[in-house]
Amino acid sequence: MLRRRPVHIGLSARISHPEPAGVGLKSKTLQVLEQSVAQWAASRDTLVLMIPSVQHDGPLLRSNIRLRDYADYLDGLILQGGADVSPLAYGEAPLRPEWSGDAVRDAYELELVHEFMEAGKPIFGICRGLQLINVALGGSLHQDLPTLCPSEVIHESPAYSQHTHRVQFVPEGHMAQWFGDVKGGEVVSIHHQAIKRLGKGLVAEATADDGVIEAIRSTGRSFVCGVQWHPEFHHHGMLDCNPLLDAFLKAARR
Repeated sequence: MLRRRPVHIGLSARISHPEPAGVGLKSKTLQVLEQSVAQWAASRDTLVLMIPSVQHDGPLLRSNIRLRDYADYLDGLILQGGADVSPLAYGEAPLRPEWSGDAVRDAYELELVHEFMEAGKPIFGICRGLQLINVALGGSLHQDLPTLCPSEVIHESPAYSQHTHRVQFVPEGHMAQWFGDVKGGEVVSIHHQAIKRLGKGLVAEATADDGVIEAIRSTGRSFVCGVQWHPEFHHHGMLDCNPLLDAFLKAARR
């Protein structure tokens, strides 16, 4: 009996830049695969591969590697969380230096999104990944929710992956259909930025109690979806995000 080929899923890299006075590894550019998200993506019959960025100690060298080759070979793309998206990517100046984000990672992941979309391959974004998809399609972000959009809902806490809040699915949306009778639930929230203006062809699929968009989906032909929360950190008693993974992998198997 022939074993079915596992789905090949690419995971974008977190980038750790050289420290000014760093020695050893701290003087080098590091590309990181976060264990929890890799294990979440690999919890089905999948092979997870990190897609290396196209940088070398800072400068972007697009000629060294063709990201389109990864889009052609792989069956889907997951954008993992991490640093802020630079406001420069959506036509704004950073309001504070600490909100400047990572323009190098932005360029790498924006190219990934466009290549996978052009190839018709599914894309799933987590936290920063949702924000990156929105920016890639012409949307914008609130640079800091606590100062620009204060509310009673806390979206980021020193408790990190132990911090949660509720979300609810938009009625009649695709996620509402995927989750069936489940209308929403507790999710892990680790973000201080959020969608301000939706990108072209994107619709909201879930919101927090203060109206912040917590999930998006593209109305285009390809599967493009993102959540502001971290399904890889969910445990018993929280929103079971297996329907999200199942929908993404179903699209990848096509």
